Amino acid sequence: MTTIERKYIVFGDEHYNPLGVVRSLGEAGIRPILFVKKSKFKIVSASKYVFKVFYMNSLDEGYGILLKHYGNCTLKPVLIPCDDQTVRYFDNKYEELKDKFLFNNAGGNNNITYYLNKIHINSLAEKHGLKVAKTYLIEKGKIPEDIVYPVMSKTVTSYSGKWKDDYYICNNEEELKDAYKKIEGTNIFLQQFITKKNELCLDGFCVNGKTFIAIASTYTYLLPGQYSCRMRIKNFNNKKLEKAISSIFEEIGFEGIFSIEFLIGEDNTLYFLEINFRNSTWSYASTKLGMNLPVLWAQGMSRGEIPQNIRKKIPDGYTAMAEIPDFKWRVLSRKIGIIRWLKELKNTDCLFFYNKKDPKPLYSTLYTKIKTKVIR
Repeated sequence: MTTIERKYIVFGDEHYNPLGVVRSLGEAGIRPILFVKKSKFKIVSASKYVFKVFYMNSLDEGYGILLKHYGNCTLKPVLIPCDDQTVRYFDNKYEELKDKFLFNNAGGNNNITYYLNKIHINSLAEKHGLKVAKTYLIEKGKIPEDIVYPVMSKTVTSYSGKWKDDYYICNNEEELKDAYKKIEGTNIFLQQFITKKNELCLDGFCVNGKTFIAIASTYTYLLPGQYSCRMRIKNFNNKKLEKAISSIFEEIGFEGIFSIEFLIGEDNTLYFLEINFRNSTWSYASTKLGMNLPVLWAQGMSRGEIPQNIRKKIPDGYTAMAEIPDFKWRVLSRKIGIIRWLKELKNTDCLFFYNKKDPKPLYSTLYTKIKTKVIR
C-alpha cells in the first residue's frame, strides 16, 4: 500500500527568510516545492532541499500555476508564505483556497489584511492591554496639532508606498516637512519615537485558537533607525504578556506562523510595534533549537490542535546572526573591525546563510554580489 504524502509549498523572494523555511522542512525529511519571484540572485532556490522550483513574474502567475498543479490533491498541501504581499494575496483568496490547502488564515477573505493596517492592529493591541506609543494617521503634508517630537514616519501597511524606505525619524516640524517630500505614500502613519534600549521579537504559531511561542530574541547591538542582525535567543517566560498575545490572536481568529515585535524602552517598558502574520527571518533559529515551526504548525493544522510537549529548553547565551547584512552594516560601515566580527561569527550558534549541509545558497549569494558589485 502506497502512503500519500502531504506536499509543502513555500512562497517568497530570493531571500534568507524562505531559505530558513526550506531548510527547516528539508532537515525534517521534507523536500518542499518553491514558488519564488524571479531575481538576479539565487538564494533560496539554490538550496539542495528544494524539490521543484517555479519562478514567477507575479503572484497572479504563481497562483495560476499553484491551482493547476496542486489544487486537487488528496491531502491538502501546506502553503507557507514568507512575505506580507503573499499573505495578503492568499488572505484575499481564502474562500477559494480553504478546501484545497492549509495556509495562514483568519477564517475569511481579507480578515488578516484588515490587521496589516497599523491603525487597526495598534487599536487591538491596546484593547488587550499592550502599551502603544502615541500614534497619528494623517494625510501627507499635514501636521497634527498635538504632535510630540521626535516622531517616526511609516506607511500604514507594509505593501503601500516604499514600505521601509518611507521610514524617517523627525525631531522637529522642519524635518517632518522634509520627510514628506520623500515619502511616496499618501496616508502617513506617525508614531512617537521612543528611545529604545533594545527590541524583543517573539516567534511562534497559532492553531485553532491556541498560541505557541517558541523563541524570544533581543539584539546584541543596536543600529539607529533599523533592526540589527545578531541576536540573543531565550525561552519566553512572561505569562502575562503571553496571555495578552494569545487573546489578540484568538480575537483575530488567526492560524499560522507569526512573529510579534516590541520596542524595549530605556525604563524597560515594552511598546507594541507590529505583528507579522507569516514566517519571520529569525524562525530558523527555532528549528536549530528543536522547535521546527513550519513542521509543528503543519502538524497542528492537520490535527486541529497544537502538538504536545514541543517546548525545548534553550541553552544560556544562545546567539544567531544574519551574517551577510551584518557584515555590510557593521564591518563595511566601519562600526567594528573585521577581527572582532570574525570572533563573533565563530561564536554564533545559528547562522542564516552558511550551512555546512546546504552551502550553495551562501556561495550563490556571494558570487552574485561580487559579480554585480552589489552588497545589500
